Amino acid sequence: MAKRDYYEVLEVARNASEADLKKAYRRLAMKLHPDRNPDDASAEEKFKEAKEAYEVLADERKRAAYDQFGHAGVDASAAGGGSAGGNFSDVFGDIFGDIFGAGGRGGGRSNQGADLRYNMDLSLEEAVHGTTVKVRIPTLVACTTCAGSGAKKGTTASTCTTCGGHGQVRVQQGFFSLQQTCPRCKGSGKIIPNPCGICHGQGRVQEHKTLSVKIPPGVDNGDRIRLAGEGAAGENGGPHGDLYVHIGVRDHAIFTREDNDLMCEVPVSFSTLVLGGELEVPTLDGQVMLKIPGETQSGKMFRLRGKGVKSVHSSGVGDLLCRVVVETPVKLTRQQKELLQEFDRSLKEGQDKHNPRSSSWFNGVKKFFDTIKF
Repeated sequence: MAKRDYYEVLEVARNASEADLKKAYRRLAMKLHPDRNPDDASAEEKFKEAKEAYEVLADERKRAAYDQFGHAGVDASAAGGGSAGGNFSDVFGDIFGDIFGAGGRGGGRSNQGADLRYNMDLSLEEAVHGTTVKVRIPTLVACTTCAGSGAKKGTTASTCTTCGGHGQVRVQQGFFSLQQTCPRCKGSGKIIPNPCGICHGQGRVQEHKTLSVKIPPGVDNGDRIRLAGEGAAGENGGPHGDLYVHIGVRDHAIFTREDNDLMCEVPVSFSTLVLGGELEVPTLDGQVMLKIPGETQSGKMFRLRGKGVKSVHSSGVGDLLCRVVVETPVKLTRQQKELLQEFDRSLKEGQDKHNPRSSSWFNGVKKFFDTIKF
């Protein structure tokens, strides 16, 4: 019987991508595998057909020959045949390898060292202006005695006989064939018969090292700085991991930060708010003068453009927001109290014109009570 077109078998278009082929084959394999259809000979035949189609089309060279010459362009006996339970595990394992954490065939697990984390607390000034901080961290470094190999001097590691040096073994679970890290060599593909007496075969030892960490201007809480290759050394000469410095900014006595803006509360005398004047207010770059117009209400916010923070994540500079708050004087003398009482009486004589907000509020309260029946 003539073979069906491979694209028709997998139910894909002729320009299907590799991902499309995998998806189509996985769907058919799940449906037609003999373990799921033990008494259905036709399902087994269709499974073999799908397997053969996938193995040809997944191979770039074979697919090109098939597209040009059809079935005559490929070696059908190499592409297909075999029992369904035999070569199936190879192809099916490759498709699902990424799902279960394993790579393709023979791909040993990387022995890269672990990433490290360092929490760094900065003052607001350091975070805004940038700084360089020396940090001392515990880490794993390559053993100098065995040059990171883990093997005793004069000896070498041997290939793991369990996985054949691949670092991966196949485990059959039902009709799934899964790749897992080799339990004997832990994915390295090597066994060390005579381990180094200093590092005990790990190829690395624990030490402390001091690093200079450059903090760029404008960092904020939660920012992270990556120092490539400054993490722990990998096992048996593997590459180093990275060091991640996590930034935390301590509370400031004067300022709080919101994104690129700084905010502060400025205590102001009653007379300054009434008559107006100028105040010296701090910024992270020095003192500036803040002009207070006469008759300013307590709680008003003044914005000083460009006196905030230039974030490490953007080119713009924030503002400084100053909220003026009247400070109630304390420990007054008798004379000062009498002067205030006299001043208060003079305001009341002016009726509503001196305190329009208070008058409006009290009028609203009076209307409220007039409309309520107790």
